[in-house]
Amino acid sequence: MEYIEKSIEVEVPVSTAYNQWTQFEEFPNFMGGVAEVKQLDDQRLYWVGEIAGLRKDWYARITEQIPDQRIAWRSEGDDVHAGGLVTFRPMNGRTMVTVRMEYEPEGLEAVADQIGLVERQVESDLESFKEFIESRGEETGAWRGKIQSGSTMESESRTPSGSTTRRPEYNTPSEFPETPGQSAGEFPEPPDKTADQPAGG
Repeated sequence: MEYIEKSIEVEVPVSTAYNQWTQFEEFPNFMGGVAEVKQLDDQRLYWVGEIAGLRKDWYARITEQIPDQRIAWRSEGDDVHAGGLVTFRPMNGRTMVTVRMEYEPEGLEAVADQIGLVERQVESDLESFKEFIESRGEETGAWRGKIQSGSTMESESRTPSGSTTRRPEYNTPSEFPETPGQSAGEFPEPPDKTADQPAGG
């Protein structure tokens, strides 16, 4: 399993950065490797990615979502093995956004990983997110619900104008092929690479 961790500081309040990240279907606007995202329900997403011209689709489940703090997800099924965690830390009116990912390179992804394309893509996506949200100065929408232990504790969504709305109506799951479910799990800590080094090394 491979691990990536990248951070970027954005010049917007933490609620603005977090709220924008909850708008998953807008990810293709700033993620170069993502062609499409469909929100199926509060916890389930359908992704279409593209690496070096090769398209791949998969399902992901949000395993944890805490407003203004963190969003964690994990892939479902056997085609893609990946998970991720995004954290948001307030910094005097600005926000530090940190993305951690784990994935099992397969096929073309393994080749891309060997030459550092995956890591550079994550870094580029964060730069694009920074440009996207700073140029707007406000989020395009928000969902302020909480997801923990497989349960959704819904709250009202908020638009940039300050009015409250519910999350938009979801795409019906029948539009997409079904995949077997996968139990949600905590996002693991990266391996301690210093553990195997001799003392004093």
